[in-house]
Amino acid sequence: MSGIKTAGGNAAYHNFINDFAHIEDPLERRRLALEKIDNAKFGWYHIRAIMVSGVGFLTDSYDIFAINLGVSIMAYVYWGGHIPDSTTTMLKVSTSVGTVIGQVGFGWLADYVGRKKIYGTELIVIIAATVLQTTIGESSAISFPAILTFYRIIQGIGIGGDYPLSSIITSEFATTKWRGAIMGAVFANQGWGQLFAGIVAIVCIAAYKDSLITADSAAECGAACIHACDTTWRILIGMGAVPGCIALYFRLTIPESPRYTFDVSRELEKGTADVAKFVSGEHGDAGAEQIEILRESENDYAVDIPKASFKDFIGHFSQWKHGKILLGTAGSWFTLDVAYYGLGLNTATILQTIGYASSKNVYHSLYNSAAGNLILVCAGSIPGYWFSVATIDTFGRKPVQLMGFVLLTAILCIIGFGYHKIGEHGKLAMYVLAQFFQNFGPNTTTFIVPGECFPTRYRSTAHGLSAASGKVGAIIAQTAIGTLQNKGCAPDNKNCWLPHVMQIFALFMLLGFFTTLLIPETKRKTLEQLSEELHGEVDYSNTNRGVISSSSDDEEAKIA
Repeated sequence: MSGIKTAGGNAAYHNFINDFAHIEDPLERRRLALEKIDNAKFGWYHIRAIMVSGVGFLTDSYDIFAINLGVSIMAYVYWGGHIPDSTTTMLKVSTSVGTVIGQVGFGWLADYVGRKKIYGTELIVIIAATVLQTTIGESSAISFPAILTFYRIIQGIGIGGDYPLSSIITSEFATTKWRGAIMGAVFANQGWGQLFAGIVAIVCIAAYKDSLITADSAAECGAACIHACDTTWRILIGMGAVPGCIALYFRLTIPESPRYTFDVSRELEKGTADVAKFVSGEHGDAGAEQIEILRESENDYAVDIPKASFKDFIGHFSQWKHGKILLGTAGSWFTLDVAYYGLGLNTATILQTIGYASSKNVYHSLYNSAAGNLILVCAGSIPGYWFSVATIDTFGRKPVQLMGFVLLTAILCIIGFGYHKIGEHGKLAMYVLAQFFQNFGPNTTTFIVPGECFPTRYRSTAHGLSAASGKVGAIIAQTAIGTLQNKGCAPDNKNCWLPHVMQIFALFMLLGFFTTLLIPETKRKTLEQLSEELHGEVDYSNTNRGVISSSSDDEEAKIA
């Protein structure tokens, strides 16, 4: 095979196929291919992967954040400015319900049929559901909130699918040294999604200022005001489809994950060629000619990796040494999201403390709400995400998660037990700190660790189950715990039980500390090392089964 070369490759994008075409032993090709991924310097193809996978989380976060702003706008169109609490809860929880379905379903599919075959499908679902939401209206024959809820559930299924897929694809293509930072940067796009939604809302509201500012109350919101609100919420929701459309092509043409090809589908030659094409900056699977160049004796490839099945899954995770890891990742995500989404229910209360109290004037009410949310996002959420990206591969995943849970327990205890003593400014400071340490802490690490600590054949399924546990916590926070804040309150004393709700959230953060003790530290270890150490699987990357051509030694030195 020596001397056969393929076209392409330059100083920025190395041609992987030319490195390994002369290697006769399939397992040696596998070892070199994975070694090149693991040891690669951070480069432009990593940035491209962050952008392609990250745009999904930007879209996810945008869609979730946009409905929080959109509900207050559409209230003037369909409910005279005062939307029932039950309807608000239904619209917001519906996305989480769909997300649970998508995380479990797409997570399993990615292990069953492969990453490539369904990566992009979840984005199509999100785009379609987003566009359909903007087309519905009120009718005597249908219920507007019911149809909107249905589309939100469908959208949630797509959003849920993005969690395991983007996590494991990023993990399996990332360099070992900066894998945590790369995965964290993908997840940090949630912050930009929140920012984007707030900016779109402010721009739309400002654009219709003349129609909105004349209404000093909801009752005065006439035809022009209603038209402005109706147009605004549709633009706000619909803009969520734009980032997804931009990234869709790249997702549909991404090559199959090399680790899935090597270890699950067992197509060794195809895997080596796919890796080469991805790293070279091209899109799509390797062509027949490239695969043929790498095809050797297929009978030589006989790796004893267990085959994925429901029986094997149950047998594997029923062992405590393996099951405790899944319990740790799922339990940590569950406890986090109870407080993460529970705190989100109280954003309106916090906005009042920074001078963005509700105004009777329609324009000022909507504008202040959007601006206040932007302030909170910029003050706490975005800095928290990027602190995680900067430190996750130095401090480690487990220390950051433990630190986050400890500090969140303390912060929520301060809010809960000192609610009437720390004052409005104190509550604002604690709220911003809580947002910061959620993202510079368990909100980021609970996404990263499940994408690293499971074997290839169950990596997506286990990540999906962990993420779904989190969304179950979110549903509990939004439907059960969140409603407790007005328990036994007089009409003129709303949120009287809020301090006790914060104490409940502090308890969940304490529980999260203990579930974190079950997870392993995964920083700067290859995925094969982790599978061997945590799940007892042989690392075939270090297995030599045949005679390697002498030039492979030079290649190995070059890679190192």
